[in-house]
Amino acid sequence: MLRILSSILLVLSGFLQYADAQSRAKKACLDILDRQTQAWNRGDLEGFMNGYWESDSLMYIGKAGVTYGYAATLQRYQQNYGDTARMGKLTFRILHVKRLSARYIQVVGQWSLKRSAGDVGGHYTLLFHRMAGRWVIVSDHSS
Repeated sequence: MLRILSSILLVLSGFLQYADAQSRAKKACLDILDRQTQAWNRGDLEGFMNGYWESDSLMYIGKAGVTYGYAATLQRYQQNYGDTARMGKLTFRILHVKRLSARYIQVVGQWSLKRSAGDVGGHYTLLFHRMAGRWVIVSDHSS
């Protein structure tokens, strides 16, 4: 009986550690989105980009098609939102967060910009990848 109880406690402990790791990972990704929102609302596009993977393999998909690479994605943001009137104030609404594996998390949500140039908004799907000890966005499909 003691052996069974010990086994149950061991399994329960492992489950609680797994659940805690899941929660911390999801929180880390949502914290990135919070920091991005703050940077955007300060008019800081380079700060906003800190959540993205700084790689030529970064993939951004928007209404104009697919953009590959960190520098090209930053340039796209600068062209489309190069001043505070076009940037406006960003808000994200999280609809779904799913841990796909130990190294991947998917976030689905809505974005909206309140701005003098006219309000806009849409939906996004982000793929976060844990690499080199941190979470980064490796794929962004925003529409």
